[in-house]
Amino acid sequence: MGKRKSSAKPQKKIKQKLDITFSCLFCNHEKSVICTLDKKNSLGELHCKICGQSFQTAIHSLSQPVDVYSDWIDACEDLAEEAEATGTVPEEDNGEYSDEEYGDSRKSRDPALESDEDDY
Repeated sequence: MGKRKSSAKPQKKIKQKLDITFSCLFCNHEKSVICTLDKKNSLGELHCKICGQSFQTAIHSLSQPVDVYSDWIDACEDLAEEAEATGTVPEEDNGEYSDEEYGDSRKSRDPALESDEDDY
């Protein structure tokens, strides 16, 4: 008598990981926006490494970084619609202080170094 044919073991399902870095809505750099979740304080934060734009929103226990990013997109769209309805341009508030209030403490940068265009 022969052995019974053994069945193949079921393969494990690969869980897809969601991104934690995204493209910036303001400077359009790829993977420049980093999302951090502070579940202890129920706070999600986005910060762009290039232009310094930041955003904070309330989160819950099931929130993921992509949820914070989508909240940021929705908030930007709401501001754009509001500005279009009133005919005004909203002020940019990226968390930095103005030069008039606190003096210019930033170092001057060479504009040639900040160029995003590739030299061919």
